[in-house]
Amino acid sequence: MTEERFITSTLNRRDPAGENSLRPPAFKDFPGQHKVKAQLELFVTAARERNEPLEHILLSGPPGLGKTTLAYIIANERGCQLKSSSGPAIEKPGDLAGLLTSLQDGDILFIDEIHRLPTTVEEYLYSAMEDFFIDIMLEQGAGARSVRLNVPHFTLIGATTRLGLISSPLRSRFGINIRLDYYDTESLAQILMRSAGILKIDIRQDGAEELASRSRGTPRIANNLLRRARDYAQIKADSVVDRKTASEALGMLQIDSDGLDEMDIRILEVIIGNFRGGPVGLKNIAVSVGEEEGSIEDVYEPFLIQRGFLVRTPKGRVATPKAWEKLGLRPTQQQGELF
Repeated sequence: MTEERFITSTLNRRDPAGENSLRPPAFKDFPGQHKVKAQLELFVTAARERNEPLEHILLSGPPGLGKTTLAYIIANERGCQLKSSSGPAIEKPGDLAGLLTSLQDGDILFIDEIHRLPTTVEEYLYSAMEDFFIDIMLEQGAGARSVRLNVPHFTLIGATTRLGLISSPLRSRFGINIRLDYYDTESLAQILMRSAGILKIDIRQDGAEELASRSRGTPRIANNLLRRARDYAQIKADSVVDRKTASEALGMLQIDSDGLDEMDIRILEVIIGNFRGGPVGLKNIAVSVGEEEGSIEDVYEPFLIQRGFLVRTPKGRVATPKAWEKLGLRPTQQQGELF
C-alpha cells in the first residue's frame, strides 16, 4: 500500500478529545448555518414522527465547519445510535460488512472523508444503501462463491471536504445533499462564548469577537485560538481574555487582522515576489513555500480566494491588487490589466 500524505494545518489541526467536549448535543445549541440547520431539523422531525429511518445524507464543505458535529446531533435528535468510521479506515469489503451488520434498524453509520473510500468498498456500499444487502465473495478462482448478507435499514451520513472526488454513482444514492459554508463573525462569537463556558475560560464579549474575526470563518480554528488565548491570558493578563489580550495573543501567533497566518503571507509573497503576481501553477507555489500541494489547495487557498487575495485562472493562480496592497506594494501595469 502506498504511503499517503495527510494534510496538516497549524490553525485547523484536530483535537478529537477537545472537540468532543465542545460539541453541542442538539440543533438549538448549534449556532450558525441557519438554512442547513432548518432543513436537517425538518427532515429529522418528519422521520421521527413516521418512525422511519432517515434518508442517506451527504455533508460537504471545508474542514472544521461542523460536519461531524451535525452527524452526532442528527443521531441524538432522531433517538438512534451512531457508529463512526472514516474512508481510509475501511480498507476492504469485510471491514464494511462488519460495520453494517453491527447496526440496528434505524441506526446511523457515519463515514468521515467518504471520498477516500477504496473503489472496491464503495461498490459494495451501493447495494447496502439501496436494497440493504451486500454480497461478499468467499475464496477466489474456480471455487469462488458469494454470500448475501442482509443489513438493517440504516442511514448513511457521509462527510467530505472534496465533493468533486466522490463518484457520481455514490453521490446519486444520497437523498439529502447538504453543503456547509464558512461562519460569520457573530455566529463564531456565540460559539466561542459557549466554548469558554464549558472550558471555564473568563472571556469578555469583545475578546470573543476579536478571536472570531480572525478565525477564518471556521469553528475548529476559533476554538483552537480560544485555547491559545487562554494560555496567553493566564501568563500575561490575569486569565481574562478581552479584546486587548486576544489581539496580543493573536499577534504572538502571527495571525493578522484579516485572519491570515504566516503561511498565507508566504504564499502571497511567493506569487508576487517570485512570479510577478502570476499566473503561476500550484506545483511551483508548493515547492517555493515548502508545503504539500493538497494542503495549499484545500486549507489555504479557499480562504485567500474568499477574502479576495487570490484568484484561480486556467493558466494558474493570480494575486489580486488587494494582495499587493496587503504586502505594501503596487500592482504592475500588467497585473492591473488582468483586473
